[in-house]
Amino acid sequence: MTTAYPNFTKADVTLIKKESLYKGFFELNRYHLKHKLFDGSQSKIVVREVFERRHAAAVLPYDPIRDELVLLEQFRFPAMETSDRPWLIEVVAGIIEHGEQPQEVCIREAQEEAGILVSQLIKVSSYLASPGACTERIHVYLGYVDASTAKGIHGLDSESEDIKVLTVPFEQAVAWLQEGKIDNSTAIIAIQWLMLNKQKVRQQWLATE
Repeated sequence: MTTAYPNFTKADVTLIKKESLYKGFFELNRYHLKHKLFDGSQSKIVVREVFERRHAAAVLPYDPIRDELVLLEQFRFPAMETSDRPWLIEVVAGIIEHGEQPQEVCIREAQEEAGILVSQLIKVSSYLASPGACTERIHVYLGYVDASTAKGIHGLDSESEDIKVLTVPFEQAVAWLQEGKIDNSTAIIAIQWLMLNKQKVRQQWLATE
């Protein structure tokens, strides 16, 4: 059995050519490259189209006193391809602007998308959304909120956002996840992390009350 972790780095990739295919809010580029193979040799020239998307931060707002989550419901056109109902149940999330830290995005987006204040943050994960095609990395957090303040419809008109705020008991959110009603990766990762760590989180946060 081979268990050694390959010691490859960016230095083992040779970029030969980059072509711009589209440049707007997002970018699409074609790359020609070579990289080191596991047997020590070099690959042939590999051609890959890459969707260049800025990185994002997401926060699952959680009220440890009420044991409730604040989730969002909004229309996502790309979900039309595989979903009968393309209004998805999600967590708060936004693009990391130049010079911003992920934690700052969580606080800003919680206010913009749900009208709530995040008072504490715990890092959950940092993951690549779709590394076979896209550059985006998502930083996921759990945020301490007062769920009783979450209500209404939010979002920026300039971004055509129409976001409904949902205040959901933790067990209801878990049931939705298990039933497949929550089916986007960031929400799944955040809720499953809380399923594993809720007792520890509540002990930590409630001890400060």
